[in-house]
Amino acid sequence: MSKDAKATIQNGKVLTFLPNGEYYFKKGLKAYHRQDLSKAKKYLQRAMQLEPMEPMITCQLAIVLTEMGEYEDSNKLLQHILEELDQEMVECHYFLANNYAFLGLFKDAFQQAKRYLALEPDGDFADDSEELLELLALESDELDEELYEEDDLIVKQEQARELLESGYFPKAIELLQTVIKEYPEYWSAYNNLALAYFYLGEVKKAEAILHDVLEQNPGNLHALCNLLVFAHYRKQSKKAAKLLKMLKKIQPLATEHQFKLGATFALVGEFDLAYFWLKKLYKYGFDGEGPFYYWLSFASYRTGNTVFAKTIWKKVIEMNPDKAGSEPWQDDEFENRPHYISEKLKSGQTEERLFSLFLISVSDQREKMLASVPIDQLDDMEREYAAFVMNQDSSLSLPGHEIAKCLYQFYQPIGTLESGLFLMWFSILPEAVYQGLDLKNTHAWAAATEYTWKKLRNEKSSQQELADRYGLSAATVGKYVKLVNSCLQ
Repeated sequence: MSKDAKATIQNGKVLTFLPNGEYYFKKGLKAYHRQDLSKAKKYLQRAMQLEPMEPMITCQLAIVLTEMGEYEDSNKLLQHILEELDQEMVECHYFLANNYAFLGLFKDAFQQAKRYLALEPDGDFADDSEELLELLALESDELDEELYEEDDLIVKQEQARELLESGYFPKAIELLQTVIKEYPEYWSAYNNLALAYFYLGEVKKAEAILHDVLEQNPGNLHALCNLLVFAHYRKQSKKAAKLLKMLKKIQPLATEHQFKLGATFALVGEFDLAYFWLKKLYKYGFDGEGPFYYWLSFASYRTGNTVFAKTIWKKVIEMNPDKAGSEPWQDDEFENRPHYISEKLKSGQTEERLFSLFLISVSDQREKMLASVPIDQLDDMEREYAAFVMNQDSSLSLPGHEIAKCLYQFYQPIGTLESGLFLMWFSILPEAVYQGLDLKNTHAWAAATEYTWKKLRNEKSSQQELADRYGLSAATVGKYVKLVNSCLQ
């Protein structure tokens, strides 16, 4: 038994040892001083999980990530400290400057170094900041304004991508509109802006942007692919078929275009074509990010290349651990949706039965599945919900259902991971009704449920982020988070 795991026995009593954040922080520091960066990262990550509001732990982890060359992840932690944990921890500005310099983002490095010196002119890193500024000044002599603009564009493009992937569509739209104003021929920004509007349900506006792109830049592949995806999800079969026929003829040379084509084919169910393009990129050593490996695994599995799909999925998990539970083969559990729902309706858990009724309400086979609902085996709340689903086309309103629909805007329960969010809501609902809580503010309940779900999964999130997503104030989200916790407890 190792020293750390040993239990101390005194007078016949076993004293349980439960390590806390400080314990792992100290172990992380020792490993860091030994230059065992891998262990230092592991211990500090554990310390941060146990004490997520402690800025010193987060900062030390950011320093370790910098030494490991993981500059972007380090920057995320440093920004998190300044934005949410401790804005007075000004040394983070110096660490950011250092990271930006390594990434070649000299303009941002310059700004962060100047910011640090303005706040701490006699600070511990003042001399280092001065030296960095001198180096940046020398570097800037060799750079023209065009390079600085490119620098700025790269940063904004990355920020917009992260906002889109995180579901913060209003913020993404605001940023992308700024980019378009500054770079009116940067077509990628237009395409991403169209996606943001589409995700918000403003389909006409999204399509108008893409048609405008194609008018000014005929044959723009990203615009054509996005139009196909829009038509596919809107079940516009004729339009989708026409676009698909056009895209099948395209033989792009650029790796970026090949990836876009492959991912689009996967999205619309053309798995053979998706596998062809994505596997081709893989053979040529294309080192894509998480989405590339995700769609390659997905297309591989759907074309019968199961072993390869599972090998590639390991890469997906390495790059994005939060994807665990959303493997392509997980969807098979949901392929026979009527059978799945029928089994869940027999569950002894109220939340599973309510969730099943919700799945029926959003299914294309609603009427068929309703016929198999065992009404006599449901409790009063479940019967009321079943009656609502049966009469969904009427003017009836059921707040608990509307809250689930709010969540459904951002999460499609096609796998076990996403289903967990809905099961959480339907476990909260009966208790909220029992306590007589007001469910009218559907967006607030949805935001609070999502925030709590993410926290329980140790996923980074803030009440302000959820407030932006659902069009609320952070104070409102905070208020409803307390209500959610009271129901869960």
